[in-house]
Amino acid sequence: MDAFFASVELLRYPQLKGLAVVIGGGRRKVDEALLADPERQPRFIPIAEFPLLKDYVGRGVITTATYAARQFGVGSAMGMMKAAKLCPQAIVLPVDFEEVRRYSCLFKSSITEIAPLMQDRGVDEVYIDFTEVPGGQREGGRVLARLIQKSILEKTGLTCSIGVAPNKLLAKMASEFNKPNGISIVHEADLQTKIWPLNVRKINGIGPKAGEKLAGLHVHTIGELAAQDPQWLVANFGKATGAWMHEVAWGRDDSPVVTESEPVSMSRETTFERDLHAVRDKAALGAIFTDLCSRLAEDLQRKGYVAKTIGIKLRYDDFKIATRDQTEPHYTADAANIRKIAGQCLKRVPLARPLRLLGVRASALTKLGSAETLESNTAPARSSRSQAATDSIANRTPSLF
Repeated sequence: MDAFFASVELLRYPQLKGLAVVIGGGRRKVDEALLADPERQPRFIPIAEFPLLKDYVGRGVITTATYAARQFGVGSAMGMMKAAKLCPQAIVLPVDFEEVRRYSCLFKSSITEIAPLMQDRGVDEVYIDFTEVPGGQREGGRVLARLIQKSILEKTGLTCSIGVAPNKLLAKMASEFNKPNGISIVHEADLQTKIWPLNVRKINGIGPKAGEKLAGLHVHTIGELAAQDPQWLVANFGKATGAWMHEVAWGRDDSPVVTESEPVSMSRETTFERDLHAVRDKAALGAIFTDLCSRLAEDLQRKGYVAKTIGIKLRYDDFKIATRDQTEPHYTADAANIRKIAGQCLKRVPLARPLRLLGVRASALTKLGSAETLESNTAPARSSRSQAATDSIANRTPSLF
């Protein structure tokens, strides 16, 4: 979907179309004031009344930005205070997750009515298998791609960009070629001309660290990556990653479109408006921690999952990150139990430095009522030796929040 979070807001505020708009951060008093008058429709709010990015104060990050804002170098995951220096005149709006989820369901349902073999890849992205869809091969897939765009636009008023290719790897890259509202077709024969000139970071799976390491080894483009000896890649990145890099640089990807998949984990986290200290801000942190655990439990229960491993994530004021997790003998989706286990994880991390972020994570998930959960509930408790070790840690580590 094209600038999805921002595009959803432009449906509410069509007067902002064509302007620099960023979406991010929580709802503030100034945002509440915009919609305070029930007699005034959102579409008639004067542009001058919208809050500007230059006036934003806080630690929020940008979820997305309109293409007009992106021209100033503003982009997703950028701190809003930093973005304010690049584009101070941009209008800033909070994320409305409820509305975003509603439109996400709408655009996906319009796709499956045409091409039912669809893999969900988050709130604003999907993979679709055209292979067996009638007319899916006409004009290399362009006819069906146009039909999907038309259907999404009619149902939601939103645009999307589609990449059509022999596999998911190339389709993902192709979807970025012609934004917004574009269709790009990539054939196997296009690898050298369309794919190899791209930066290695365009490969889904090569992140900032791997990209930086490749740049340090004088490998910048996908073509340069494809030119490397596979053994050299293995020596520098390990057996699995090195072999994978060689394959994807040559456009090879045999992963199927999976219509149903189990989540690996669920998490809740929050970045604080100001740094909080485990001792001086104990009450505030305790309340936030309990709320995160409760929300995580609600997510698990709503989706029908239970977890065996609970973990925590901290980001300190120096941006360093610490994580800890603990695996229990029994599955749980209970808020109090999650709070207890996550609290035990907290006792295993240093808490002397102020904190910027706190998060709670549930993993080793399974469906409630599955064979694994039934077996877990009848399994013997942890050995007294293991329990004693846990108790020993708890006894010598003070509870901070």
